[in-house]
Amino acid sequence: MIAEIISIGTELLLGDIVDTNSTYIADKLTANGYDIHYMTTVGDNRERLIRVLKKAISRADIIITTGGLGPTDDDLTREAIAAATGLPLKKVPALVEEIKDYFQHKNYPMTENNYKQAYLPEGSRPINNQRGTAPGILLETDSYIIISLPGVPREMKFMFTEEVIPYLQNLLQGKIKSKVLNFFSIGESTLETEIKDILDKQTNPTLALLAGTGEVKIRITAKGKTDQEVDRLIQGAEREIRERVGQYIYSVNDEDLAVVTGRLLVEKGLTLSVAESCTGGLIGNRITDVPGSSRYFMGGMITYSNQAKMCHLGVKSIILENFGAVSRETVSEMAEGVRKKMSTDIGIAVSGIAGPEGGSKEKPVGTVYIGLSTPTGTDTFKLKLKGDRVWNKWMSTQYALYYLYKYLRES
Repeated sequence: MIAEIISIGTELLLGDIVDTNSTYIADKLTANGYDIHYMTTVGDNRERLIRVLKKAISRADIIITTGGLGPTDDDLTREAIAAATGLPLKKVPALVEEIKDYFQHKNYPMTENNYKQAYLPEGSRPINNQRGTAPGILLETDSYIIISLPGVPREMKFMFTEEVIPYLQNLLQGKIKSKVLNFFSIGESTLETEIKDILDKQTNPTLALLAGTGEVKIRITAKGKTDQEVDRLIQGAEREIRERVGQYIYSVNDEDLAVVTGRLLVEKGLTLSVAESCTGGLIGNRITDVPGSSRYFMGGMITYSNQAKMCHLGVKSIILENFGAVSRETVSEMAEGVRKKMSTDIGIAVSGIAGPEGGSKEKPVGTVYIGLSTPTGTDTFKLKLKGDRVWNKWMSTQYALYYLYKYLRES
């Protein structure tokens, strides 16, 4: 089935807000077997929105819109849908009560314009919004379906996951499943080259190479009559890929490196601490974003200055004088120091030049050292990153977690 996505809001056209909704919806639609031919962004203008909706109706089976469902005058989606389809807006009494209950529960005063959200095009039904006041809209006709969701990402994503995806899955005949393989330490072009013949012959399942933040993914999507048939097809494709490039796969189904390493730490009964310089606490942040990380993560130190490295981690002054803060020698002592200080099984340390200043000919911007201290010894790794400050910091954390992952898998 052909789907089309319409993002609504003048703030999107002006660049005030980045449209993450379309990306999210497109990813989920593709994973569930829908073909997307067009994605459109339109401002808060009634006539232009009506034209965009009519065009989408003429060429797509399913139209999904985000934005413009709120209570203010510039929220025009429901009125535009009514005009584009020729269906009048009707007040839904149950929605009136839900909106009242929402404001009473929040103990907020309710203004009269909020009642606007209780009107839907005739024949449509509301999509429950548990995180806001604006219900979504589901309009089914013999030739097309319109699904309208709020523009607030946290509301949209929850509604799409809980309500829309199950509905869309039921529309398709047979079974469709996807599985994502996450790769690190291999580039997209190299990965494609390694499995080029597999990609060229794909039919069912289909394979899609996806670029992530500092990583690469392959999404395997299979169709079949039964769950067993679909699972068999996915397993066959995954097995063939793993035979070629399995050493670069660190997880499946889009699990973050911090999640994977955390699970391995729990399985092995090991504890972890971190010492950070150039990453400024970002490794600790990623680790503690994982629920239950207190079982293995004992703490961390942000030792940005040389003085902090000496005082809190025991880095020797002669090491800093002879080799500098960004060096194998310093990061090795940082990793050993935090492991001993925190009494953990493993210590990770990072020190580098994130940029844009601070580099030299010998140590240009993007030079980063990572230390991994374990009961059997301390290893160090050198990175030569090529991004801006934010990218270099992020990739430093990614590599730190990856080296931890490799140690845990191999130990």
